[in-house]
This record gives sequence, structure tokens and C-alpha cells, in this order.
Amino acid sequence: MDGVAPERFEELVGEALDELPPELLRAMDNVVVLVEPRHPDEPDLLGLYEGVALTERTSDYGGVLPDRITLYRDALVELCADEDELRDEVAITVVHEIAHHFGIDEETLHRYGWG
Repeated sequence: MDGVAPERFEELVGEALDELPPELLRAMDNVVVLVEPRHPDEPDLLGLYEGVALTERTSDYGGVLPDRITLYRDALVELCADEDELRDEVAITVVHEIAHHFGIDEETLHRYGWG
């Protein structure tokens, strides 16, 4: 698929977040969702979670910068044939990275079809 305007891509990310169950969004803690053009070291990477998963936080967790979920626009756009496919892939990637925030590992995500 040809390029997608950064603003449109961010709208697709917002739509994916809006589709999440409200109780899931309420359970997220100290996390921000960002969009970058491409991962500098892994250009085909679609998304990345960086932080301390909720399941790994202890009582001394605090005073830290928010966890980061980054979606890589160019890699996602290149993977998709049209905007409908891009919308689906953005939603899958958002769910995948949020799952890491909740402590769900790659193996479990693949087993449930979110890998």
C-alpha cells in the first residue's frame, strides 16, 4: 500500500484504542501509546512495548516514566494492501502490545492468535 498520512494513521490507532473494552483501558496503568515512523534497529518491527509489566510491578514501583507502546507506521503500512487491512493490523498490534503491558508473553499471544 502507498503511504498513509501520519494524521490518518494516528486516527486508526485512536480507533483501535476506542474499540478496546473500557474495563481494559481502566486497568492500564502508567502507559502511553506512541507512533514512530520505523524502529531504528529492526525496520520490520510493527510495535514494541517498553516498560514494567503490571504483573512484574512490586510495592516499590513508582516515580518512573510511563511504559511505552510504540507503533511503527511505515512497517505497518508496508505490510498492508489497503486501509481496511491496515486498520485490522493496527488493531492487532495495539492488542498485542497492550497484552505485554499486562504481562502476557509472546508464546501465549501466538497460541491465542494475537502473535
